[in-house]
Amino acid sequence: MSSLRFPPLLTRRRLLVLLPAAAAVLLGLFFSRADRPAPPPEAQSVRTAKAVLMDFPLYFHGIGIVTPENTVLVTSRVDGELIAIHFTEGQDVLAGDLLAEIDPRPFEIRLKEAEGALARDTALLTDARLDLERYRGLIRREAVSAQQLQAQEALVGQYEGAARVDEANIADARLQLSFCRITAPISGRLGLRQADLGNMIRTSDATGLVVITQMQPMHVVFTLTEKQVPDVLSAMRSGPRPVEAWDQDNRTLLASGLLVTLDNRIDSATGTVKAKAVFDNSGERLFPNQFVNARLLVATIPQALVVPASAVQRNSDGFFVYVVASDDTVAMRPVRTGQGTSVHTRITEGLSAGEVVVTDGVDRLRNGIKVTVE
Repeated sequence: MSSLRFPPLLTRRRLLVLLPAAAAVLLGLFFSRADRPAPPPEAQSVRTAKAVLMDFPLYFHGIGIVTPENTVLVTSRVDGELIAIHFTEGQDVLAGDLLAEIDPRPFEIRLKEAEGALARDTALLTDARLDLERYRGLIRREAVSAQQLQAQEALVGQYEGAARVDEANIADARLQLSFCRITAPISGRLGLRQADLGNMIRTSDATGLVVITQMQPMHVVFTLTEKQVPDVLSAMRSGPRPVEAWDQDNRTLLASGLLVTLDNRIDSATGTVKAKAVFDNSGERLFPNQFVNARLLVATIPQALVVPASAVQRNSDGFFVYVVASDDTVAMRPVRTGQGTSVHTRITEGLSAGEVVVTDGVDRLRNGIKVTVE
């Protein structure tokens, strides 16, 4: 068997020579890299806007609910069978329009009974008056006693009272008969029908026949905090205050109106007060019981310094903005803010008109970093 041959190994002497040389090379590489300056941070891409002076509208916001000026539950004022319906669901009606009819025959009979009673009592009254005139002629000749004359006068009075009662019964019977024709008490839009033909309609029915809702104008009842009440009252003294109704997402303006009044007391449980605004609702974009976001214009601050709302940030020390210098570096600047909207924020201290602030990309910034504007 032939012996195995291995490649020659480094001798101890060669190792002792090569190891110091390798260590020197590694140390040289390490110190050469450590002496190099750190590369400058990469410029961050941001969006900016200028702080500008403008007439700044001061709004108070509140969650409101749309309420119609009038809502009527149409019910029958007499009991009877429903024999005719003259409306369709969702129809717009005017005050006085015929909606439904109740069977009038029982009420026509009562009217005839009352008219018959009046005719009978009128005839009796006429006869009693004639007798009274004869008694007055006979009393002069002492043919009848004074007691008979007085009795006849009382009888005439009795028949006159009966006739007046009959006239009242006729008026009541005619009124009850008129209630068989159910008409719209107000102008508005009809809801869903609550009764069908042939049903017995009663005055005690809680559901009624149909609901009429007045669509124009509309009111919005919303809440304000008790701290805002003095400012609102002061603004109302200078004239009607505009109110805007926005959708639930606060993105679409539904209608514009005017503030009508504030409630006469503050709710002690919530610390809020109710306010009511009126809208003509010509486009019918407001619907009863709809939730909206109300914006009340309290005042307009002339030449206020404002920046986009997205430029204002907050930390543990308060509010701040990133200001872009002429060399394209940014610096964190503490500011004091005033009123704001979803779009703009008013700056009362810490910033000047014309300065450029960062509105997007703030989370990647720190003092002194360079930026590039998109």
